Amino acid sequence: SKAVVSTQSTGIQTNLSYMDDKMNEEFEYEPNISNILQQKELKWIFVGGKGGVGKTSVSCSLAIQLAKIHRSVLLISTDPAHNIADSFEQQFTRVPTPVKGVSNLHAMEVDSSPPEEGLEEIFADPSNEGQNFMKNIMKDVVGNLPGLDEFIALTNIVKIVESQKFEVVVFDTAPTGHTLRLLSIPGSIDKVLRQLIQMKSWVSGLMNTMSGSLGINHVNMDQLDELLPIVERLNQELKDPDMTTFVCVCIPEFLSLYETERLIQKLTALDIDTHNVVVNQVVYPDKDKEGCTACGLCGARARMQTKYLDQINDLYEDFHVVKMPQMPCEVKGVQMLRKFGGYLQSPPDMSKNSVHDLVKDL
Repeated sequence: SKAVVSTQSTGIQTNLSYMDDKMNEEFEYEPNISNILQQKELKWIFVGGKGGVGKTSVSCSLAIQLAKIHRSVLLISTDPAHNIADSFEQQFTRVPTPVKGVSNLHAMEVDSSPPEEGLEEIFADPSNEGQNFMKNIMKDVVGNLPGLDEFIALTNIVKIVESQKFEVVVFDTAPTGHTLRLLSIPGSIDKVLRQLIQMKSWVSGLMNTMSGSLGINHVNMDQLDELLPIVERLNQELKDPDMTTFVCVCIPEFLSLYETERLIQKLTALDIDTHNVVVNQVVYPDKDKEGCTACGLCGARARMQTKYLDQINDLYEDFHVVKMPQMPCEVKGVQMLRKFGGYLQSPPDMSKNSVHDLVKDL
């Protein structure tokens, strides 16, 4: 009987394996960003990768495409070295500003607030004489928590998105390390807040005793209870693949590919969805009349990139991998960004086109 069971089990596994292979064959991951544009409930879109791979060009172009199908889109730069102003050739501030020439799109630049500035806003109460006392105590208690400044920036973004009713938010992020820290903050702060709330009655009693002896009115710690739902909801939305996704941008070189793989592994560990990889700056050399590569340097670069493009194909066969050609001009200005975004949605056939053909009408 054991032999029969074993045979039946093997048969079932074989059938399941066959069905999985069949499903993978039937479902092909299109080499474009159409899946993002078609996902109507998507709210948070992060665009990130190694420095210098073209994250800003991709995020700005993606935001323009999203603005065609959504009533209101917000593009946010969280990179300390903001570049969206250069891309759109327009100045932006910490307040959402309409992007000239693009309907339904606003943009803003965010800098992480110093912890004490954010805490002052959270715990401020003009009617409470213990405000300064409370602020100084809380600065020592939680002011040095790792990532508190990023958390305050995130909560401010949530407030802006909700108050102005933006449907989709696109983040032009800082390089990988800073971005991973930003995305891990809600989970870390959630744990710390829960611990502080459990201690609240004891801490509040102690602080009120101290404040009473100093002649200061009652100190209110209910702000911690008000923060927790915001953190919980943000943490939940970031881990919901219907609401959040991460677009990885890389170039076909060793260091960029290595960092992209590390990024995807970290995102998976954080339960954050990622199914799109944009491979930027792919070299397609011009050909002469005989069909030979016209530029020796371009040919050498293309041969070097081929090795890494093959590795990308093997590593990310269950991703939407978009291969974007190295453009012959800078990707900046609304017209060029709109053109670049069109290629993200429908990549050009470079076996039939020269890179110069891609921008000849600009």
